[in-house]
Amino acid sequence: MAGVTGRSGRRPKPVALKKLAGNPGKRSLNTEAPDFGLVTNINCPEWMGDYGRSMWEHITPLLCRQHVLQATDIHVLEAFCNAYDQFRVAQKQVKKYGPIFSIKGRLVKNPAVTAVKEATATMAAYGGMLGLDPASRQRLVGKKPDTSGNPFTKLLNG
Repeated sequence: MAGVTGRSGRRPKPVALKKLAGNPGKRSLNTEAPDFGLVTNINCPEWMGDYGRSMWEHITPLLCRQHVLQATDIHVLEAFCNAYDQFRVAQKQVKKYGPIFSIKGRLVKNPAVTAVKEATATMAAYGGMLGLDPASRQRLVGKKPDTSGNPFTKLLNG
């Protein structure tokens, strides 16, 4: 039954993402949330496939630069990059053999089509947790530029 566990509806957005978005709802932020330590740099796991490694090397510096990635989020990043790797590998198979092929004169759905679908769903779920999907990205503003060395800021602030 929906709502029985008290967890129905949208998932709560992490406080770090709310801060980056400028707290558009203007609701009080949970300042008591645990801080597991920001990640500033992390190597890709050795087991990651080539496509996943490429995605890791592309998005990890971006997440670190925006101060979004914490030590407890590494598994989410791993799952996202691994799903991307699976998506690309399966998509190559679909391109090579097509979405439907014949076995003993009978047309069957290529199993890689299902793998593409599942990997896409996984990427959407974990990418949303990291703020990587278009909807999450629209809500992000990014960290404010440092204006401490700007002489005009000193004039304006008196």
